[in-house]
Amino acid sequence: MAGQRIGYVRVSTVDQNEKRPLESQVLDRIFTDKASGRVTARPQLTELLRFARDGDTVVVHSMDRLARNLDDLRGLVQGLTRKGVRVEFVKESLVFTGEDSPMSNLMLSVMGAFAGSLIRERQREGIALTKQRGAYKGRKKTLTSERAAELVQRAGTGVPKALLARDYGISRETVYQYVRHAKLE
Repeated sequence: MAGQRIGYVRVSTVDQNEKRPLESQVLDRIFTDKASGRVTARPQLTELLRFARDGDTVVVHSMDRLARNLDDLRGLVQGLTRKGVRVEFVKESLVFTGEDSPMSNLMLSVMGAFAGSLIRERQREGIALTKQRGAYKGRKKTLTSERAAELVQRAGTGVPKALLARDYGISRETVYQYVRHAKLE
């Protein structure tokens, strides 16, 4: 008897559409988390791991939806396949069955290593869609324009960047960004 096709969806924010990623898939059950992918202790992922049985197939839109780093991804996929569960990643067109072949392990490692770039790609896609709707405002500036001008003026007098970073509660890189931006104006 064939097992169930189980979908797993993770969206980072409440306003993201959790239906879209797997809408073209025929699934018996879907587990959906609205949480960051930084941790694997997500309620619905935990429930999916408990629910999945030998012969089932877990379908995930993309590797970055399951895990944010290679170690977590490898651990989750290997944990499922050890139970006899097949894991499909739709976007990458990859399937893992637990066969311990060097090629299978290589593909999981190589594709998992790109999780960071996949996350940045999804972020760019999300920002582009939000801009189209006219709702994208960008990241809020850390300092007001007055405090930024004061920081740039102090930097110009030779105050060390590390001291400025501490005084304004920002990173040194952010200090350098404010200074670079001021030089461009």
